Amino acid sequence: MNTPLRRVGLAMMAMILLLLGNATWVQVINADDYRKDPRNRRVLLDEYSRKRGMIIAADGTPLAEVQETDDRLKFLRKYPNGAVYAPVTGYFSVTYGTSGLERTENDLLNGSDDRLFARRVSALITGRDPVGASVQLSIVPKVQQIAYDQLTRKNFTGSVVAMNPKTGEILAMVSTPSYDPNPLASHDGDEQAVAWKGLTAKDNGNPLMNRATSAIYPPGSTAKLLVTAAALEDGKTKDSTFTGAPSIILPGTQTPLPNFNNSPCGDGTTTTLINALAKSCNTAFAELAGQLGVDKLRKQAEKFGIDDKGSNVPLPVAASTLGPMSDEPSLYQSGIGQRDVRFTPLQNAVVAATIANGGKRMQPQLVTKILGPDLSPIDEIDPDQVERAMSAENAATLRDMMIQSEINTGGEGRLQNVQIASKTGTAEHGEDALKTKPHAWYVAFAPAQDPTIAVAVIVEDGGDRGLGATGGKVAAPIGRAVIGAYLGR
Repeated sequence: MNTPLRRVGLAMMAMILLLLGNATWVQVINADDYRKDPRNRRVLLDEYSRKRGMIIAADGTPLAEVQETDDRLKFLRKYPNGAVYAPVTGYFSVTYGTSGLERTENDLLNGSDDRLFARRVSALITGRDPVGASVQLSIVPKVQQIAYDQLTRKNFTGSVVAMNPKTGEILAMVSTPSYDPNPLASHDGDEQAVAWKGLTAKDNGNPLMNRATSAIYPPGSTAKLLVTAAALEDGKTKDSTFTGAPSIILPGTQTPLPNFNNSPCGDGTTTTLINALAKSCNTAFAELAGQLGVDKLRKQAEKFGIDDKGSNVPLPVAASTLGPMSDEPSLYQSGIGQRDVRFTPLQNAVVAATIANGGKRMQPQLVTKILGPDLSPIDEIDPDQVERAMSAENAATLRDMMIQSEINTGGEGRLQNVQIASKTGTAEHGEDALKTKPHAWYVAFAPAQDPTIAVAVIVEDGGDRGLGATGGKVAAPIGRAVIGAYLGR
């Protein structure tokens, strides 16, 4: 064989190997990713030929169901109370794919999950049409509804997360503005397109984002719970003393760090830790953060799940972080929940729930049961303790300090005969923080001595209070209403 023919032969062999490699990559290695890609309309069309499983609440209320049709797509997805639950359920659209639990639990809902293999074989043998499994959530409708109503009655942008601190079950997960997923599930392409255009418009507030899990905010003074936990674990007590000055200068700078309204704490010279938390004294907590140092703060944060790379509940959750804390000024500012500190609302609920649970951090979970077509249980998800974030004794001390914080917190909606442990936060943000409306936070749990619910509330940009907003005025009434709904008050 002469040289030109040899070269042509080698080139053809190389091309064949490349084609085989590409086919293997697409059809074997990446096949599952392509199959699950929400943009894969061929898979979606196939799924519409099967009855999709339902998404139901803890009490059996359907949040996503199906309706049989006479058109090319045999089944229509329906969301009975769409906007209230959309951040959790997501949408199921032949044009725009899936989101929320419709995406993360798609294999169960469409019947292709490995746990349903025996049922698929049975359906094949008997000639029955395959049916997807249903997923039952921990969401409690009365709690979800009151949280949604509290945010929407004043057109607030924000989020509420409520959890059972003993199990990690998410009792409510609300994000506003929300949206109605029914038009996206329509079989009318024009209706879907109009809805999508409105939902993705730049001035529409990004309703497709689940702020509970995907948005990160400066936590403001709610981060003082983390700093207090680190201090107690380091051997300090509720009676340990720190500066009560109305303002301090950040180390190595000329930048002042003041208390709210430049108010002194304690006697104006010193204050106890319990009083500093109750009065939310910035100067004391900045000094405390400086004493603890970066390593101890970060170690405590990691025990609460902060500075993790993100998790799934099964919705994907953005990572919360303390930020780099690369120098003393940033360490001091991080001690009051500012600078580069960022939490999701779910993360702040986890912090409150962990303290409420005696220092034991539970894995947050939305899905509690997998149900067959007849709604009989196929699988149940048990509570999962991740780790002990702090000792039971120190958690009890911090709980008592949070009770004093609630007593000192203003705002409406106080509950009769219910003792709440809480912490508020008023978080500065933006390039010119003094001229930017602050975010308002409230994290709490109740009943304080035997907690059954923990909540985190954030209202973006001051709600209806503008620059004068505080966590107590704006977010606390919402959190108390949610607690009241769950406790039947």
